[in-house]
Amino acid sequence: MMNESMTIKLPVGALEGTAAVLSIWLVGEGDTVRKGDPILELETDKVSMEVCAENDGSIEKILAVSGDNVDERTILGYLHCGTQPIVEKSPSLASNDALHNESVANISKCDVTNDGSKCHLIGPAVRKLLRKYDLNVTSIKGTGKGGRVTRDDILAFINTGVDKEQNGSDAFNAPKSAKGLKSNIVPHTTMRKKIANHMVDSLLHTSPHVTSVFEMDMGRIIEHRKMCKMGFEEAGVKLTFTAYFLAASAKAMQKVPVINSRFYDDYLEVFEDINIGVGTALGDDGLIVPVVKQVQEKNLFEIASALQQQTDKARQGKLAAADMRDGTFTISNHGVSGSLFATPIIINQPQVAILGIGKLEKRVVVEDVNGEDTMVIRPKCYVSLSIDHRALDAHQTNLFLSHFVDVIENWGK
Repeated sequence: MMNESMTIKLPVGALEGTAAVLSIWLVGEGDTVRKGDPILELETDKVSMEVCAENDGSIEKILAVSGDNVDERTILGYLHCGTQPIVEKSPSLASNDALHNESVANISKCDVTNDGSKCHLIGPAVRKLLRKYDLNVTSIKGTGKGGRVTRDDILAFINTGVDKEQNGSDAFNAPKSAKGLKSNIVPHTTMRKKIANHMVDSLLHTSPHVTSVFEMDMGRIIEHRKMCKMGFEEAGVKLTFTAYFLAASAKAMQKVPVINSRFYDDYLEVFEDINIGVGTALGDDGLIVPVVKQVQEKNLFEIASALQQQTDKARQGKLAAADMRDGTFTISNHGVSGSLFATPIIINQPQVAILGIGKLEKRVVVEDVNGEDTMVIRPKCYVSLSIDHRALDAHQTNLFLSHFVDVIENWGK
């Protein structure tokens, strides 16, 4: 291979139009990489992702720094390709460069060895905490890849009250509130900040939210799932109640198409394709919404299969931006964590409605049995629809819920 330099850019289609922030470089200038090796991390408002080297070579120059907004046109740096790699920088030179490029930490604070250690590479959240509490990174044991110090390592160090030798103090004390209460500092991730902004904007600045709640009998779905669950599993697909909710949403939208729309000042854009996002919790890291597309064209097995693929990728951190684009409606299955109902569930902009499914539980209800009022036990849950009142009114909201509940309660009839 001839010696040459190539630009480091994001792969075409990686972001699918979403905004991204460069989180951290996983390599430094002079580092040798192979094709497919992760070299940097990005964060969008929905997902974190790694960017990999497109060729063998060595990192010739780093241009973009942590915290930069980047897109597919941004030149992030340069990769030297060829049989003669560029000479790796000495610690003193690399230390000087780090003053100008905050994407690579000042490696004078950490001895650089030839064992593949990445302890000199630290992310923006870590640097912020180091500056705030005047800590030396070398006194903190890193648990990240290659020994890299992570945000959690810093917080654990702060909260254990270990010796703080570099400042000459006896011990390091975690910060206290004005009332003297002990507390832990948990910096917001880029994802958490963007979720917060998105929620505030949706609820307070964009859509007047209104919520309607119905009660739903799950008996027919439970019986159908019992009959079909094993057959689905033999085909490698997990049949969940959420798959039924997607199918019922699509059928109800075909009766009330305006639910599947986007509001503009002068018109309502009603979509033909029903692309349903499913809120998926990532523990303390936040919530992401992978999308199952063209649900109206799929049968229950196809819906369950597509849903499983998307939720598996979400929990494994393998979602791409394309997996979360073009949603026209969203379901929040909040009942899985024990919630009976939630209101309002904040609309995923720029959609006009979001469906909420509460906890399934047995309830005593009164039914007419042979002309007499009789108390019976039924599996019930609450289902809600939060709507953008600019686009929809009570009529469309309740009509949609009526059709949705009817599909669920009469499944297979």
